[in-house]
Amino acid sequence: MKCPFCDEPDTKVIDSRPTEEGKAIRRRRECPACGKRFTTYEKVEEMLFMVVKRDGRRESFDRNKILNGIIRACEKRPVTLAQMEGIVDDVERGLNNMMEKEVSTQFIGEVVMDRLKDLDEVAYVRFASVYRQFKDVNTFIAEIEKLLGTTAGGKKAIKKITEAEKQ
Repeated sequence: MKCPFCDEPDTKVIDSRPTEEGKAIRRRRECPACGKRFTTYEKVEEMLFMVVKRDGRRESFDRNKILNGIIRACEKRPVTLAQMEGIVDDVERGLNNMMEKEVSTQFIGEVVMDRLKDLDEVAYVRFASVYRQFKDVNTFIAEIEKLLGTTAGGKKAIKKITEAEKQ
């Protein structure tokens, strides 16, 4: 590993320990040339996949987009950042486990909404209102009915997401 201070090509590892619940390794390094110390992290490279937008465009998956949407939905709600990041971690892990090269934003949105529903119902409705682009009060009411489980459509969507998560 190249020293970030003096560009010495060879540095020495002086300490290694697991981090992120064993999903990464933190290495403390020292440069023999300048004597400075720095930290590096080693983790498994996740499979990259493309997200297919509603209009057919494709772009690389960006977990920060999901996190930002969740943060907006959870504004002024009793939800911690760790809980929000946990949702994003679960979604990303689930998508990687699917082993698909392309995933629709629709599917990702449904999985996020399912997680938010279990965490905070107000955040769920906020996220759904932006994601599903409610046009009027009736579509908003229909979503609330789904949340309450009073329509067959709501139960069908939940079943589909649950089945996808088991894979």
